Amino acid sequence: MRFARYGMPGSEIPVVEHDGVSYDLRSLTADIDGGFLAAGGLQSARAAVARGALPVFEPGNTRVAPPIARPGKVVCIGLNYSDHAAETGATVPDEPVVFMKDPATVVGAFDNVLIPRGSSKTDWEVELAVVIGTTARYLGSPDEAVACIAGYAISNDVSEREFQLERGGQWDKGKSCETFNPLGPVLVSADEIADPQALGMRLSVNGVTRQNGSTATMVFDVHYLIWYLSQFMVLYPGDVINTGTPAGVALGLADHPYLRAGDVMELAIDGLGVARQTLVKA
Repeated sequence: MRFARYGMPGSEIPVVEHDGVSYDLRSLTADIDGGFLAAGGLQSARAAVARGALPVFEPGNTRVAPPIARPGKVVCIGLNYSDHAAETGATVPDEPVVFMKDPATVVGAFDNVLIPRGSSKTDWEVELAVVIGTTARYLGSPDEAVACIAGYAISNDVSEREFQLERGGQWDKGKSCETFNPLGPVLVSADEIADPQALGMRLSVNGVTRQNGSTATMVFDVHYLIWYLSQFMVLYPGDVINTGTPAGVALGLADHPYLRAGDVMELAIDGLGVARQTLVKA
């Protein structure tokens, strides 16, 4: 099943989509968030659809909000594709490179992305996002991670490379500018994705293909990442993990075509839909 949220910030409507029909979830939950996932909300929604207990919802031209509300944290994995590491001149890591992104960066899949004031190197990164469904704490093996996944979504780990790499300190300040994590349009439940390591992923800018890769080429796969992270932090329902990006970012291209106001990014991952964001000045 697919889960989505529609409406302006602060008034989003939670929806489940099944067989091409959208159903209003407000009789079950106020929102699609960590509490909903922790309480078995995905299963409750599936059961409610099966018994015909939910009213049909017509999105129309309503804003597509991020499919998960208020993630507790956004954990990101850097250099998780060997071709991306190579294009940036980095060594493929022996262990996952972990950094955090301000959860407030999460916006809708079709919302505008703001180029920060003073930015000259705003960049794109199409990524597979994993949404945690049950608490992951000191997992015994990557196999145990399977039960902790609520679902998957498209993520754009937008980055300001000067802030990230040339201004000292850690990466976070180049990753946490407002609107720097469009997510969605939908959260696809884990049971609908037979193999998260077999998904094609693409990103274009102004109609020019920049990234065309596959999750098959991850250095550390999804289940390993969840297991690994659980050794260092507790992952809670509603947390988001951005699992890395393949080659083709502006940083790694010869002419460094960084984003400018008016540029349009289009993203797609097999089975997870499409997303589109326009760049505007902050």
